[in-house]
Amino acid sequence: MDVKKIVVVGGGITGLSAAYHLQKQIRASNLPYEVKLVEASNRLGGRIESINKDGFTIELGPDSLLSRKPSAVKLVEELGLSDQIVRNGTGQSYILIKNKLHKMPKGAFMGVPKEVRPLLGSNVFSLNGKLRALMDLVLPKSKETGDQSLGLFMRRRFGNELVDHQIDPLLSGIHSGDIDKMSLKATYPMFYQAEQKHGSLMKGLQKTLPSSPKKSKSDKKAEGVFFSLENGLESLVKRLADKLDANTIRTNTAVDHIEKKDKVYHLLLSNGEVYKADAVIMATPHTAVPTMLSQYDFLKTLYDIPATSTANVVMAFNQADIKKDIDGTGFLVSRDSNYRITACTWTHRKWPTTTPEGKALFRCYVGKPNDQEIVDLSDEEITDIVLKDLNKTMKLKAKPEFSIITRFKNARPQYDVGHLERVAEVRANASEKLPGLFLTGSSYDGVGIPDCIQHGEKSASDVIAFLNR
Repeated sequence: MDVKKIVVVGGGITGLSAAYHLQKQIRASNLPYEVKLVEASNRLGGRIESINKDGFTIELGPDSLLSRKPSAVKLVEELGLSDQIVRNGTGQSYILIKNKLHKMPKGAFMGVPKEVRPLLGSNVFSLNGKLRALMDLVLPKSKETGDQSLGLFMRRRFGNELVDHQIDPLLSGIHSGDIDKMSLKATYPMFYQAEQKHGSLMKGLQKTLPSSPKKSKSDKKAEGVFFSLENGLESLVKRLADKLDANTIRTNTAVDHIEKKDKVYHLLLSNGEVYKADAVIMATPHTAVPTMLSQYDFLKTLYDIPATSTANVVMAFNQADIKKDIDGTGFLVSRDSNYRITACTWTHRKWPTTTPEGKALFRCYVGKPNDQEIVDLSDEEITDIVLKDLNKTMKLKAKPEFSIITRFKNARPQYDVGHLERVAEVRANASEKLPGLFLTGSSYDGVGIPDCIQHGEKSASDVIAFLNR
């Protein structure tokens, strides 16, 4: 029996998840298939990278997984990592508006108000801003049936003040994007569905996300909605790689060109070697796909998916240097504030196990859509900018014991209006002209780690179904 060969291009979390689930299904059904994973760089995990330095556990990329997304929870359990789970410390988060920190109003979901009383009691908004936001309860549902921007939708429901000061800092921050360009249906379709079904977004959230019962003082502290692993998220990457069959992974191996000849894909590697495959999973950034498959013009549509650049700035201090320590987990920055950072996490409070006693660890983010040039500045310049911003808020005048800056150049795909249609068109063309080649990853269907794990699992199932035809 001929062995069918599958190549996964890209060793980020999506590619690793795809290879893992492929081999799992191959073993379960005793299929005559072989899996290879090729990664251009010298390491696996993509943006996930954890280091230990001077007793600190530091994430250079993403710092957590979302508990309510089952794909990550399931994989962590399956890999035997449950005993390494650490939950985030819960506490007050803030929004920085102009030069003042305001407590993040309660009774909201992803920054979107759900309850009336906390909104009315908030000191973040003017009276006019609150009254305009409450118009959501009486405004008719929108008549838009096609795609629209998340910003347009939210501004129609709640007005500009609430969007600019509460919804935008959170939702734009998550995606490193512009809320007035982001596709509602590609990023948060549940908001549209709730409004269409219930006539009001607030009423829809109240129906679909019932309030949790109030805890008595004797109850334990609320459990965080995020989790990580004791030695950092890279533990997940390493365990996934360990679970793959020997000789599955090739690092330092770029794919220069891919061409389909008859029913077989020929992959020319950077060392001159040629891999032949019956199916290929492309788990690379979308911008790399048209380069590798340069003779297929329809893939150039992928260049229309924009990507932004960001940088993470991690800084360690002596706790005594924090003259104005704030009891909370961090803050977001509103778009009309004169700051270049977009957010700051007080990591020593949110993730206490990462930081030695007597120390403080901050993690700040730069790279707003209209401030992309900051990512190209030197480490010293970025550190000075971040310290200047923190000093305005926290009276922080000490120099950090160390700072680590990680840049992600054109690495944050943007799901702008029309994204779903663009992706569907490219995939339809690929299905017709390149059967057996599958596009997957954060460029297409969801950007978080749990989403990418799910993308990998789906791609594995799609490949098995294709080869089993």
